[in-house]
Amino acid sequence: MKSITVQQLRERTDTPLIDVREEWEFEGGRVPGAVNIPMSVIGERLGELPDGAFDVICKVGGRSGRVVEALAARGYDATNVDGGTDEWIAAGYPVEQ
Repeated sequence: MKSITVQQLRERTDTPLIDVREEWEFEGGRVPGAVNIPMSVIGERLGELPDGAFDVICKVGGRSGRVVEALAARGYDATNVDGGTDEWIAAGYPVEQ
């Protein structure tokens, strides 16, 4: 499974970011530009995923890791963000509400 740190995520500019946390978690604060497609419904919303490479984030990296493994098995070019949104916030990076 491909993965990156939150520091590497911060330096990416053209790679879409999918946040797989539940909607209520997403609304509490997210990495700027992230699109919410919860893990619980991602199988029903595959048509909304980007065509090319994209990153996947959750709270700490567990759910996003499982999603990346499942998507990679289907041929998607997905990369997990280690540490997730919690590590992004702990690093002092900007958050959208």
